Amino acid sequence: MRALCWHGKHDIRCDTVPDPGIEDGRDAIIKVTSCAICGSDLHLFDGVMPGMEHGDVMGHEFMGEVVEVGRDNKALKVGDRVVVPFTISCGECEQCRRGNFSVCERSNRNKKLADKAFGHSTAGLYGYTHLTGGYPGGQAEYVRVPYADCGPLKIPEGLSDEQVLFLGDIFPTGWQAAVACDIEPEDTVCVWGAGPVGQFAIRSALLLGARQVIAIDRVPERLAMAAAGGAITLDFDEEPVLERLAELTGGKGPQKCIDAVGMEAHATRSLDSIVDRAKQAVMLETDRPHVLREMIMACRPAGILSVPGVYGGFVDKIPMGALMNKGLTLRTGQTHVPRWTEDLLRRIRDGQIDPSFVITHSAGLEDGPGLYKTFRDKEDGCIKVVLKP
Repeated sequence: MRALCWHGKHDIRCDTVPDPGIEDGRDAIIKVTSCAICGSDLHLFDGVMPGMEHGDVMGHEFMGEVVEVGRDNKALKVGDRVVVPFTISCGECEQCRRGNFSVCERSNRNKKLADKAFGHSTAGLYGYTHLTGGYPGGQAEYVRVPYADCGPLKIPEGLSDEQVLFLGDIFPTGWQAAVACDIEPEDTVCVWGAGPVGQFAIRSALLLGARQVIAIDRVPERLAMAAAGGAITLDFDEEPVLERLAELTGGKGPQKCIDAVGMEAHATRSLDSIVDRAKQAVMLETDRPHVLREMIMACRPAGILSVPGVYGGFVDKIPMGALMNKGLTLRTGQTHVPRWTEDLLRRIRDGQIDPSFVITHSAGLEDGPGLYKTFRDKEDGCIKVVLKP
């Protein structure tokens, strides 16, 4: 089969690789009908996330048709159309029973490696480094789905791939980020980063009843999409962020803040971001946490910081004194996708939201390597890329 494979920094190729097969009775094989390039994939593309090996199949946003089912899988049948969560969960361990699917205790095949890196292993992920199991990803013609009787969401007739594809990652990720904020009717929610996750966080915060949502970015097309979704927009290259947020909140700051950027903040005008880039270049720091620092300083005392943006290693210069003395609550984590998908599917069917709004580029799988660069450099207003194998 054909698949997009990682061969090093800025080196993604469309290769011929072996077809997947059933390895366990709970498995299923999915023929991919649509997949997407995620902002998290760009961390791999840029070579800043450890644990990748030459030839690893990329991608963790995908859906398709079931073409083979393991003997013990009673939940799926051949012909079912499903969206697959990017987090792999067994459904049986203590964490899965609590609904904490992204920290499943069984699905990471490289648990000992992850234990060393994180203290305790988290769940396996598709196409996302050997720290999370080294599972082949979904930017391919076929995918083996382990524990396929737990997680994959059956899609009813009448909904297009474009409407439901993002139930596997960015829609529930933006939703979980907003839910973590405990939004109240008078809240101002500020979202750093108007990429795909940020766009869904904006709309989720408004669906959950926020009084106003402020979106911070510098890409005109992303800011325009955020404004179309109901957000007040702020270009961080043109306006001082902390001063503008104070103006918009009567000097008090936003009650709730969402970091939809993560480890590769692209701010360049502040001293801390310049130091981050210098330290990262000489391997003295792995991540660039400018947004995390700015959120801590901007947030209203007793507020909540929600971090769906991916961090991979170590950060420094965090204003811990401000975090502690202001009494801020920090909530983070990969997304517990199956916790949210039934409700979000209902919202799509009811017409509350059409997730396809975020798609700006569609192409075949063979065009994927070039579109990685297009997405990274935000060329042609690129916000979300969908690929059709």
